[in-house]
Amino acid sequence: MKNLYDEPDERKSHKTLKPTLGGMGFFAGFIVAVTVCAPSQTMSPLQYLLAAFFIIFMVGLKDDIVGLSPLKKLIGEICAAFCIVYLGNLQITSMYGLFGIEELPAHVSLMLTYFTFVVVINAFNLIDGVDGLAGSIGMLVSGVLGAYFLYVHEVMYAVIGFGLAASLAAFLIYNISPSKIFMGDTGSLLVGLVNSILIIKFINVAGNPASELPIASVPAVAFAILIIPLFDTLRVFALRMSKGRSPFSADRNHIHHYLLALKLNHRQTTLVCVIANAAFIAVAFGLQHLGTTTLLTGVMASAFICTTLVYVMKKRALSKSLLPSTANTNTTNTTIINTSSKILTVNNEGVLQDK
Repeated sequence: MKNLYDEPDERKSHKTLKPTLGGMGFFAGFIVAVTVCAPSQTMSPLQYLLAAFFIIFMVGLKDDIVGLSPLKKLIGEICAAFCIVYLGNLQITSMYGLFGIEELPAHVSLMLTYFTFVVVINAFNLIDGVDGLAGSIGMLVSGVLGAYFLYVHEVMYAVIGFGLAASLAAFLIYNISPSKIFMGDTGSLLVGLVNSILIIKFINVAGNPASELPIASVPAVAFAILIIPLFDTLRVFALRMSKGRSPFSADRNHIHHYLLALKLNHRQTTLVCVIANAAFIAVAFGLQHLGTTTLLTGVMASAFICTTLVYVMKKRALSKSLLPSTANTNTTNTTIINTSSKILTVNNEGVLQDK
C-alpha cells in the first residue's frame, strides 16, 4: 500500500522491486526472546542494551521509509553506543599486548570503543548487498559468540547471541536467493549493533586470564571472527578516501561485487563468504598461541591476499568479456544504424562491433 520497496539501479544486484522491512520481523522475534529468556540480575545492563536496540531500530526504520543522510545515521549510531558505553559500562580497556600495548588511557579507551561500534555497525550495513549474506554472516558470528558466552556462564550475552542467530535463521528462509524480502537498514544496523556488543564483551571476558576459557591473542581472534564484514569495510573505506570521496559513498568495490563479477550467483557468493569467514575463525582459534601482533598481521595479510586474488580474477573476467568477438565479423545478416554523428555496425544479436 505504501510502495515500500527497494528499487533496482546500476549498482544493485537485484532486478525487481523487493520489500525492505524484513528487519522488523526478526527485530520483534529477537526482542521477545531476549526480554523473556535473559536472566533478571541486580545491576544488569540489559535495560540499557534494550534502549540501544530500540534507538538503532528507529534509525534504520526511518532510513528505510523516508531516507536518512549518512551524518544523521552516524549520530543515531553514536547515541546507541552511548547507552551501552556510559550506562551499560561496556568498553575496550586493554589491547592485550597488541603492538606491545596493554592498558589504555581512559580517553583512548572511549575513542576506540566508539570507533569499534561505528565500524562494526556499518560493516554489516555495507555487506548487505547480496541475498542472505548479511543475515548468514550475522548468524555465524552471533552463534559462535553465543556458544562461547554459554560456556563461560555469561548467560545474558549467550541469550542475546542465540536470540539473534535464531531470529536470523527464520528470516533467511525468506531472504536466501531468490529472496522475497530484504532486511533493510532496519535489520542490518541491528545485526551490526548486537554483534559489536558481543565482540566487545568477548574481548573483555576472553582476555581475562581468570576466565573459565581464556583466549590468547584475543583482539586478533575477535578481528578474525568479523573478518568478512570488518576487513571488507575497512578496505572499501580506504579506497574511497584515497580517491577523495566520502567513505559512505556507494560503489561496487565490495568483495561480494567481485564474486558476482566472476559469474557466481547470490547463493554461491553467500556460501563462499560464510565458508571463508568460518575458516578464518577456526584458524585464528587454532593459532592463538602465536601472539596478538603476529596473529593479527597474519589474519590481515591472508585477507588481503585472498581479496587481491579475487580482484585479479574479476579484472581478467571483465577483460575477456570486453574482447571483440571475431566469430560474427563476417556475418551477412547485419544492420546499419545511421545516426547523426556516426555509423555503428550491429550484428544480429545486437552486439556493437565497431566503436
